[in-house]
Amino acid sequence: MEFFTWLNTPVFELLGKPVPWSDFLGNICALATVYLALRRLIWSWPVQILGSVLLFSASVSAHLGGNASRQVVIIAAAIWGWTTWRRSQQEKGEIRVRWATWPERIGLIAALVLGTLGFGYVLAVGGWSWNPYPDAYIFIGSLVAMYAQGRAIVEFWFVWLAVDLVGIPLAVMGGLVFSGAVYFVFLVMVIVGMVDWARRSRQTISSPTSGAATLDGREDPPGA
Repeated sequence: MEFFTWLNTPVFELLGKPVPWSDFLGNICALATVYLALRRLIWSWPVQILGSVLLFSASVSAHLGGNASRQVVIIAAAIWGWTTWRRSQQEKGEIRVRWATWPERIGLIAALVLGTLGFGYVLAVGGWSWNPYPDAYIFIGSLVAMYAQGRAIVEFWFVWLAVDLVGIPLAVMGGLVFSGAVYFVFLVMVIVGMVDWARRSRQTISSPTSGAATLDGREDPPGA
């Protein structure tokens, strides 16, 4: 119990707002996760799990029920992703990066809108968030993005971009200023990832630690 109390004690102040250890360390892990994922290293998954545990503590202390729930889902998804990447490494399977079809795009948008309205209502009725609908939007947007990422479609970056645009002001208004600053860094990284996946939309990505094999049989170096 003392450990969780320590996690939510401030480590420093940013723009006059205290930054708890949970928010600080959780976001450092989140940034490390993106870097490791860009390098296609399997360590990105356990680092993401650790970061989500820390950010769960930060979200609960800031009374952001939707964001706290989001961390639980991210942990579950990271466990699944960790298992999938390990299997991919062993079997040397391939995932083709592609643009979504129009029915898929409509489905993603419908899931985002309807899911936000439904979960936002639950948060509002339960009193689990001080700003239920933007909070729900971030939670549902994360689920939609994870699904799109699992389908290996370029539009998953667009969903993350939409989530970040709401996540930045919501985190700042909720007192998690450091999270807001990290969201801005993610915003830049998402744009870079969007361009990269669009370029690779006619390529395949093989195992997490090896290069991406192009359609003509050549191989990009890891992290290219």
